[in-house]
Amino acid sequence: MDKLECLPYFAEGIVVKGYGRGSKELGIPTANFTEDVVRHLPCNLICGVYYGWACVDNGPVLPMVTSIGWNPYYHNTVKTMETHILHRFKEDFYGSHLKVILLGYIRDMEDYSSLGMLATFKF
Repeated sequence: MDKLECLPYFAEGIVVKGYGRGSKELGIPTANFTEDVVRHLPCNLICGVYYGWACVDNGPVLPMVTSIGWNPYYHNTVKTMETHILHRFKEDFYGSHLKVILLGYIRDMEDYSSLGMLATFKF
């Protein structure tokens, strides 16, 4: 199946705490969906980085990128769906309702040789 066959794809759910690495280690905060949202992703939606739009608690619609997968640098054993909204929020929004629409595929998941290399990745 073509990896773009299931796009656009809409997902929504509550924002939960992730591993805390996006903000603390990389300076790139991400909003994490629950494992239930990830479990319900279409089977033909491959792991990788996607672009689209996001909305938090019915606020403004903002551009975003979403990473879906196991984050090879960290050797995760649980598949995640993490969204980086291209906007500066005044505070964390754990517990908020997040809606995203994935419009396109940017690239495959990549492994990095160091945290510094990961922090300078390109979408």
